[in-house]
Amino acid sequence: MNHAALKPDALPEALAQYREEWFTHGAADGFDIMAPVLPAGLADFVDHVVPILQRRGLFRTEYTGATLRDHYGLPRPASRHTREAVTS
Repeated sequence: MNHAALKPDALPEALAQYREEWFTHGAADGFDIMAPVLPAGLADFVDHVVPILQRRGLFRTEYTGATLRDHYGLPRPASRHTREAVTS
């Protein structure tokens, strides 16, 4: 994709389309976002590209829990610092 040939107002749509094509064709299961200028570049991506991906059902609109473990549906391991673990 030649981003230089895109009009600035078309760029968020083009970036979302590019990611959708890679994802739906199994070429990627996620992306690392490296903004050229921080924090403005990251804010631009979040404000303009993420909503497009959310409308397309490719980016979550809310989280299922409070921790990463919750998001993946993993059980919480027993603490090795509890009384049961110490006396075993």
